[in-house]
Amino acid sequence: MSERRVTIKDVAARAGVSIATVSNVFSGNKPVNADLHERVQRAARELSYQVDRAASQLRSGQAKVVGVLVPDLDDVFFTSLVSQLEVMAQKDGYDIVVASSRDDTGLEQSRLRTLLAWRPSGLIVVPCSDAIPAGLDSEFARLPMVFADRVPPEGSIVDTVAIDNREAGEIAARHLLELGHRDIVVAASNLAISPIRERVRGASELIRARGGDAIVIELGSNAERGTEAFVHWLERHKRPSAVIALTNVITLSALSALARLRIDIPDPVSVVGFDDYPWMSARKTGLTAIRQPIADIAATAWERLRLRMSGDASPRLGSVLQTSLQVRDSVRDLSPAAKDDNESLNLSQDQETKTALNAVH
Repeated sequence: MSERRVTIKDVAARAGVSIATVSNVFSGNKPVNADLHERVQRAARELSYQVDRAASQLRSGQAKVVGVLVPDLDDVFFTSLVSQLEVMAQKDGYDIVVASSRDDTGLEQSRLRTLLAWRPSGLIVVPCSDAIPAGLDSEFARLPMVFADRVPPEGSIVDTVAIDNREAGEIAARHLLELGHRDIVVAASNLAISPIRERVRGASELIRARGGDAIVIELGSNAERGTEAFVHWLERHKRPSAVIALTNVITLSALSALARLRIDIPDPVSVVGFDDYPWMSARKTGLTAIRQPIADIAATAWERLRLRMSGDASPRLGSVLQTSLQVRDSVRDLSPAAKDDNESLNLSQDQETKTALNAVH
């Protein structure tokens, strides 16, 4: 025979408070002083009490659930985004329900139907394509939502949060150009996605404007297949002096392909990666990378959604955040100044050697 389920009444009795006080602690509907709040939480822990969200929703008529849809939970960028959103949602008394579209528009529709079946208070969506996900058209008027990261190029009728993707590409290219690189591969994931196209545009246009050669290649969104594709390309083309990898998955593909062919970094091939994670600095050769402000993206998206769920009806807002360059050791300096310094150093070392030999004789 199974044990009886612990109820809110049991928690109230253990804490020595009213059922209404316990309800307010877990719903957040009314403020509860710190002492009572801690007594209720302690009683709940001691009894292993779990809040019945479904029952709470039925009683209040309001869901304390937010749906989050991302393209791929294998991608650390999206899992990091979800993790940040979970923390902020919990602070505001919400639960997060997460779904992945696996970068498939058909699956995206199915996942959205599942999320909407929860009757969430709002949605945060990272579309898997440039198009507004099918099934959301009829939801805009009634359901608060925010699009993050991948913003439809024609604009959106809901709040959006993204980085300046063109500038991100320019930052990476400028760093390489200033260090004397001219023969540069711009490695993209999927050119059908507008943020990737903008990163490619920013990097390739600046490289060509400065007299360099920008070779754009598309490797897909899977790290293993991207590695195979880049190995195939490297074996059949002139070796570039540098590679710009425009996503964290493509960064892994580029590094894996170079390692497989035993091509060292930064000499003969330099690399600028995308997204900045601990493993990038935990290498023998630390990786120079474009850093996306993931915490700021999540915080901005959550704040916009929170305001909309509270009834804010102000005009939609498109937030554009800036990236930054984290400089490490994966880019070789080919500039004339560096060449002169190296020649001077070699001459100095030669002179020291000659002096030492003369002293011996």
